[in-house]
Amino acid sequence: MAAKGEDKYRSFIHGEGEKDTLWRFGAPPNYDVVNKLFEEGRTKIWPAGSLEEKVQNLVKTYEMEIFHKTRLEDFKSVDPHKFTFSVNGGRALSLEGIGQLGGGYNAFLQTSLPEDLRVYDPAAETAESSHRAFTTAFPRGFALEVLQVLFRGHLP
Repeated sequence: MAAKGEDKYRSFIHGEGEKDTLWRFGAPPNYDVVNKLFEEGRTKIWPAGSLEEKVQNLVKTYEMEIFHKTRLEDFKSVDPHKFTFSVNGGRALSLEGIGQLGGGYNAFLQTSLPEDLRVYDPAAETAESSHRAFTTAFPRGFALEVLQVLFRGHLP
């Protein structure tokens, strides 16, 4: 269990570096419930300090920042001025572009499907409506697990 005020899978939630962070819901999020769900259901326990553990924690930290921090200058998991994101070869979005789409869920679910075939239409959702939809669908949170890390080249 992480110490009080800490999260063992996410960085940049608590501490001196976050004292001026503007949080979407007024305070830092608490991931105790979803962390328990993750620990009960995960299929991999990565060695401490391994590339896989670092990537998994980075993805969880980025997910926390994209959904809970309101200002780009509060992001620390990625460089907010250089970062781009795309889904399945779609157009690259900056953090500002993700915000204009209504936040993380809508960016993750960009699609080229015709509108009449979309069960969830990210173009029709706001940050608030998408957050409501996903917290209703996943009331204990979304327990993301990295199963494999593929890379080319060499590690520093």
